Amino acid sequence: MALSPEAMAFIQAPDTVDFVTRATDAFFAYVQRSNEVVIGQFLSGRYVLGYIKQENFHHLEEALGTAFVSSVSVVLGLLDRPALEAAGISQVQSQPYLNLKGRGVLIGFLDTGIDYTQSVFRYEDGSSRIQSIYDQTVDGPPPEGFLLGREYSNAEINAALASQDPYAIVPQRDEDGHGTFLASVAAGRQTEDFSGAAPDAEIIAVKLKKARPFYRERYCVPADQEHAYESSAVMVGVEYILHKARQLGRPVVICIGLGTNAGGHDGVSVFEEYLGGASLQAGVCLCAAAGNEAEARHHTGGVLLPGEAPGTVDLKVGENAGDVYMAVWNTVADRLSVSVRSPSGELVGRVPAKPGIGPAADVKLVLEAARVQIEYHFPVEGSGGQLTVIRILGATPGVWTIQLHGDILLNGRYQVWLPMTGFVSPTVEFLAATPDYTVTSPASAVGVICCGAYDSNNKSLYAKSSRGPAWDGRILPDLTAPGVGVGGIYPYGPGLMSGTSAAAAVLAGTCALLLQWGVREGNEPAMGTYQIRAYLIRGCLRRPDMEYPNNQWGYGSIQLMQTFHLMREL
Repeated sequence: MALSPEAMAFIQAPDTVDFVTRATDAFFAYVQRSNEVVIGQFLSGRYVLGYIKQENFHHLEEALGTAFVSSVSVVLGLLDRPALEAAGISQVQSQPYLNLKGRGVLIGFLDTGIDYTQSVFRYEDGSSRIQSIYDQTVDGPPPEGFLLGREYSNAEINAALASQDPYAIVPQRDEDGHGTFLASVAAGRQTEDFSGAAPDAEIIAVKLKKARPFYRERYCVPADQEHAYESSAVMVGVEYILHKARQLGRPVVICIGLGTNAGGHDGVSVFEEYLGGASLQAGVCLCAAAGNEAEARHHTGGVLLPGEAPGTVDLKVGENAGDVYMAVWNTVADRLSVSVRSPSGELVGRVPAKPGIGPAADVKLVLEAARVQIEYHFPVEGSGGQLTVIRILGATPGVWTIQLHGDILLNGRYQVWLPMTGFVSPTVEFLAATPDYTVTSPASAVGVICCGAYDSNNKSLYAKSSRGPAWDGRILPDLTAPGVGVGGIYPYGPGLMSGTSAAAAVLAGTCALLLQWGVREGNEPAMGTYQIRAYLIRGCLRRPDMEYPNNQWGYGSIQLMQTFHLMREL
């Protein structure tokens, strides 16, 4: 949709923030009466990308109430810093009757960008295998139907590669290398000493814009964390990839190597719901990295019982920890209130659980240079549960104790998350941490294939690979892929990566091979995420001494050749 110059200036102003919400009558009524919101674009026809001044954001929260809690953007970060044979991919590539290498399939990446000059992203004649790049970080012209960013077409990329100064024509760069690496693992061209999982697939790359200061402050993101991205930017990027795939008439795999501990981990936020809807489309497959939080000590939980003492959550804080964000989630049947005790013993007494906008308590401690904020949100749209946000600003070292009081208790279960690794000081952890419920969002979305990581050398689970279940009880991850010492290409050359985003890239390439077989070769023309998930689960390798599915391995480790062997037996 075309916007006036005044509206574009509003959107691009530094004090404007964006958000994605459901397209409800209540939202449009607010837009009409307030005159504070500029509507940017619609996503999947069900969601609205909107813009509002930062100082008016609380007006929007007040107007929509708890229905807006699951719409507020969350902040995501990168999940990581001879896999193909272990996953059965090399065998499928070389099998003469299959010979699957991803021909006619697209793989989309939402990440730090892509180094399009690398030889693994070119054909033998030097032309690019990248169909387009959507750089959200620079000024336009944006893609058709989108408001911000700059699109570089395949023709522009080829012109850049043919010139003496490629970056004078296509200035997009991958300063970090994470996006380049994942793209090479999933779709790098086959050479004498390297091959991606789907070496003949073509690529769509989205370079995500950085999170606005408003959201960084909201989630207490450390100032030195460079890789923080809004969920709204990811949603717009997914919409772009789907748009290009329809335009080109190709099936597409979307690889998400980012995650966040924000949200209820139950698949009902607007972010997760949007991705779950996309996963229902024929010829589309979404896969996401489970996260690397199993050993981070960023999760705890428990059960409160009526008539018994309050639940206690002890948080260890080290030197120079800065600001700490903590989210407590409980189920629809319960209502909790909290109190906070500082390391010196100063008490922020039990704060009544009353929903509203802004902190229910904002207390400057007397004996310590710290400030405690407590917010309650209930009932949260989707789950109907309660979210309690605790911020400790300028947290002093020592053990902070959060007491959870059961105002109303029927279920009693609660979960508490700190931000994921890199989004909170490494000196901050729960004393009674658990590795369960550590799968990050959006891998927790219903429908998205959630991928954990294992070591293909010794067949052991990658120790940091996040574990399920989801907060709503679903077993996660769905499966695992090789994710330790995975070889790939960085902007500076070959290198290794360990983590679940590397595993998700292996999975993405695997899914591209199945889409070639199913959609492009006509064996299952309506194949999508759910069918691919089912085929891969059936072909997974499983240890005889372990019960499946479980919340470490899911249904096992992918073995694509075995998937095809089992198809033959049907």
